[in-house]
Amino acid sequence: MLSRHTRFEIGGPADVFVQAASEEAFAEAFQVSQASGASCSVIGAGTNLIVSDEGFDGIVLRLATNAIGRDGATVSAEAGAELQALVDYCIDHGLRGLETMTGIPGSVGAAIYGNAGAYGHSIDERVERVRILDGRTIRSFTASECLFRYRESVFKERKDWIILSVELRLTPASPAELRQTADEILQLRLAKYPVTMKCAGSIFKNLILAELPEHVRRQIPERVIREGKAPSAYFLEQVGAKGMRSGGVCVADYHANLIYNEGGGTARELCALIDELKARVRSRFGLELEEEEQYVGFSAQPHPA
Repeated sequence: MLSRHTRFEIGGPADVFVQAASEEAFAEAFQVSQASGASCSVIGAGTNLIVSDEGFDGIVLRLATNAIGRDGATVSAEAGAELQALVDYCIDHGLRGLETMTGIPGSVGAAIYGNAGAYGHSIDERVERVRILDGRTIRSFTASECLFRYRESVFKERKDWIILSVELRLTPASPAELRQTADEILQLRLAKYPVTMKCAGSIFKNLILAELPEHVRRQIPERVIREGKAPSAYFLEQVGAKGMRSGGVCVADYHANLIYNEGGGTARELCALIDELKARVRSRFGLELEEEEQYVGFSAQPHPA
């Protein structure tokens, strides 16, 4: 069951699930799956996935390589490494640049894929090169070639380009100072997202203030604006999102942009709640919220009845 491989603990089975412990094994499995004509999906740690209750009609692949190393202030990490392991490695070696990402669950590959970040910083600020498998050969992209944007990259558009590893350029700093910063951030994150909560963190992307219509910008209190972005949570609060539920899936009563599986929740219930929240914000503000999560096993982004 793919529910065992997602943070929501929701989702049916895949026809075939393959976890590869080396790039060579992964490349072979990927090429075989492509040649078979079966549908294929590549996943990381499953922290930002919504998997259909019916599962995935095809082959699901996961790259489990997890080595991390460095040459001076340049750190290399394989895609299957935990992002937290990479953050801790950099802190322990006195390298500044990723400490604000402490507590973000998921793999390094997924962090590159979604340009993960927090507290005013995102991982693209430190990317030097990304190695990928394009289905036939291994290629190397510069940061500019990855087309990073807020929670976006070229890899979301080209899902057949599989991230293998990343090279990051960091800055020497005091390990004690970095650890203090990380510990303070971790306490804030744990207050919002307890480790036992079956959730994927914030469900919707924040909105870039400059891109919003003037009549919407006028409604947003200055106190809620952060780094030029308007939090989705603000708009969700205005439409009564806190405490909403759909079966076993709920919106936190203390955070309008946090949806979690209380127990026994289904993908249908999760998608229904997401759709209801989007519809309310669309009706009230004329805005289209966009999920951070990726969908697996749906013929199209679902809109349940």
